Amino acid sequence: MYDYDVLYLGSGHGSFDGAGPLAASGQKVGIIESDMIGGTCPNYGCNAKITLDAPVVLQRLAERMRGVTAGQVMIDWGALVAHKNDVIAPLPAMIGGGLKKAGADIIQGHGRLTDAHTIEVDGKPYTAEKIVIATGRRPHRLAIPGDELAHDSRAFMDLTTLPQRLAIIGSGYISMEFATIANAAGAEVTVFMHHDEALRGFHQPFVKLVTADMTKRGITFVPSANVSALTQEAAGVAVHYGDGKTAIADWVLDATGRIPNADNIGLEAAGVDFNSRGIPVDDHLRTNVPNIYASGDVLDKPQGKLTPTATFESFYLFKLFSGQTSDAIQYPAIPSTVYTSPRIAKVGITPEEAKAAPDQYTIVRNHIPDDWYHQTDQETMGDSILIFDQTHHLVGATEVSAQAEDAINTLLPAVVFHYDQDQMWQLAHIFPSESAAAWHKIR
Repeated sequence: MYDYDVLYLGSGHGSFDGAGPLAASGQKVGIIESDMIGGTCPNYGCNAKITLDAPVVLQRLAERMRGVTAGQVMIDWGALVAHKNDVIAPLPAMIGGGLKKAGADIIQGHGRLTDAHTIEVDGKPYTAEKIVIATGRRPHRLAIPGDELAHDSRAFMDLTTLPQRLAIIGSGYISMEFATIANAAGAEVTVFMHHDEALRGFHQPFVKLVTADMTKRGITFVPSANVSALTQEAAGVAVHYGDGKTAIADWVLDATGRIPNADNIGLEAAGVDFNSRGIPVDDHLRTNVPNIYASGDVLDKPQGKLTPTATFESFYLFKLFSGQTSDAIQYPAIPSTVYTSPRIAKVGITPEEAKAAPDQYTIVRNHIPDDWYHQTDQETMGDSILIFDQTHHLVGATEVSAQAEDAINTLLPAVVFHYDQDQMWQLAHIFPSESAAAWHKIR
């Protein structure tokens, strides 16, 4: 007899979105967490980041409306971080409270598997028929001399004083988003890129639009920087890069990616296979050990390591464990966004994929400022690309604009459910709105 039907290691979106419903269905569920309940996204990821970004959105709007409105929006960094803390502080208790209300047990401490059915927490064993590993990812650390002088994204979001000179190593999501926020708040920002392209998973013409705007605002990009060392100097932290070049910063953010939390959790003792990319699973999210599953960012899989992916996997496991399905997981089209200003967002078939198969897809381009709705707040930058199959079903969309994430979310049902034109006309969006403006492009 086991202590639990299902025991989750980790309390992020890879677990709590499904663990709560599973506990409420009558199964005995335990959730082990060594840090904050809710994991990265609510506490020091998505929710925290978007709170820091909120005044940037206001600042950009005021900038576009200059001439219609008067005055300038300045960001008080200390007040902004305090506001972020106020917003984030209640979330662990809220998420944990919801899980407890559903009937799940919260076990605080570092969990380590000792066999296929047991996780030990601070010397106490907990057993379960099934185990779900949902330990997520953590910031990668660049292995160079002086790497202790660099900090991670969590530390950046807790800075009470914004450094005057900020160096960011890397040019992915975290780098580009934090560069946008810090620049808007008044920092001098330099981005040291690994390659000569930023955000390589996004449509590069749109990325170049964003980076050109960031450059115009004073952000410096160093392509293919090859950062080799950090040293502490009297003037600040010296970033050594290229062929003997240096730049001085007050603070260095290591934004070189994230790695799976697959070490130091006893996978070897339980016989679970893993590698540097994470934990491989089959089409039911099962590891090589039949009763041990995994979900969320810790997986080694081609799907984007995003909150909506983890949420979908967690809910799938709820349905699997509760007997509502025995089918393999079928991923829907999952959107992604980089929260720069303007945003870049996408879902489904990419412009590059469509261009490579002209007999299968039709590409429709729209210049956002041409749309009357976007003229209300005087948008001057933005484009969208819509991809249709040969029966005029929307199968992909990519947009760069101030509200790109809302536009893509609006179009998401058409991509996921393959709406035809009659079905699309059945959705009468509130007018005027961003949703109506986005929907009008595909009808």
